[in-house]
Amino acid sequence: MRQWFRRITPTEETLRAHPSLRWMGPLLRRPWLWHLNRRRVALGAGIGVFFGFLIPVAQILGAAIFAILLRANLPVAAVATLVSNPFTYAPIFVLAYHTGAAVLGEEIKPEKAEALAAAVERPDEHSNGWVKRAKAIGKPLFLGLAIFAAIGGVIAWALVHLLWTVGVWLKRRRRQREVPEG
Repeated sequence: MRQWFRRITPTEETLRAHPSLRWMGPLLRRPWLWHLNRRRVALGAGIGVFFGFLIPVAQILGAAIFAILLRANLPVAAVATLVSNPFTYAPIFVLAYHTGAAVLGEEIKPEKAEALAAAVERPDEHSNGWVKRAKAIGKPLFLGLAIFAAIGGVIAWALVHLLWTVGVWLKRRRRQREVPEG
């Protein structure tokens, strides 16, 4: 599992060069931010997915701060924020709006969700059109994003724990088969 994670995660130098993380300079030198063990990687994945859903802008910064505070794996936290990206914003926002409206018991207004999705897909370069529309939708959208963030973070954490455990178990089993008897 470690080899796989090393291949997919960015290097320390890459993260130090990232514009939103550059100010953290000395903090990024902590060795435990780069350790690849099940607990730190799972926590990093959970933090990254949480901030990936919760904050549509500067999510890597939020994930990095909490990865440092909670001693999670920083590269995994940064990569996991990419669960939301320019290709997934629109469907996430629409589903979050529907989820939040259902939880609040509010009437779902498809035209609001469609307007938000259109603004996210084609942002106006001179204004924050999608921010204005997100504020107009209000509580349902932000409640839905918070629900997605909490559930997604827990699922990511549990999934990494499960996959890591299964990977270690399979590796041990393979080694036991390779050992000649006698």
